[in-house]
Amino acid sequence: MRKICPKIGARKLLVMMQKETNLPLPGRDKLLSWLREEDLLVKTRIRRCSTTDSSHHYHKYTNLIRDFIPYRRNQLWVTDITYIHTLQGFIYLNLITDAYSRKIIGWRLAPTLGAKYSIEALNMAIANAEDDISGLIHHSDRGVQYCCFKYNEILQEHNINISMTESGDPLENAIAERVNGILKQEWINNMNFQNIEEAQIVISEIIDFYNNERPHSSIDMLTPNVAHSLVGTIQRRWKNYYKTKESDYSYL
Repeated sequence: MRKICPKIGARKLLVMMQKETNLPLPGRDKLLSWLREEDLLVKTRIRRCSTTDSSHHYHKYTNLIRDFIPYRRNQLWVTDITYIHTLQGFIYLNLITDAYSRKIIGWRLAPTLGAKYSIEALNMAIANAEDDISGLIHHSDRGVQYCCFKYNEILQEHNINISMTESGDPLENAIAERVNGILKQEWINNMNFQNIEEAQIVISEIIDFYNNERPHSSIDMLTPNVAHSLVGTIQRRWKNYYKTKESDYSYL
């Protein structure tokens, strides 16, 4: 499983092992001890690269999701863009995630930060929606891609409420940032892509695995695809690392 998910945390690794075998398995603490002895614990590295240009003339919307907690799918979508390195230069992954289930519902890998690629990810999410999405909240940063006329025209055509961050604090778009981090820390940062074509194939497989196989601590160790079919509060199994000193290792 370390070959498939080389950077996944120990608790999720244990959940996946329990699904794959009928043999007796160690508890979490014993597994952590063994991973530490074998130098297999995952070190968390934080890397920063700005993909947000908020110095533009477009209208910037207010934050509608303070203290908002969705209780079913298609109430809140969050979106962000992250960069990926290839031997031919940087490429950019546009992601739209359902905040309730943590399922990636729209994405587009792009050669530039052009707004048309964010629009393509949005159109994918809308096409994949299984319910009426009127009244849904779409939350993003204040990047030019999300503030441009065409992007917001599509949202308004579907009666989607527009919400945006009000500062540069990543906590204002924490779920989108977290999903970016999972894909990059557990898979993408460990790979060397030749070009965007190669990355497209691999990232498609990664997103499929993330949605259908990887347990998520924010949704009771369910997979996003399973959580997407539920209604109501889902138990969270994570610690609040924003209020405490962050560990050198990721156990989640």
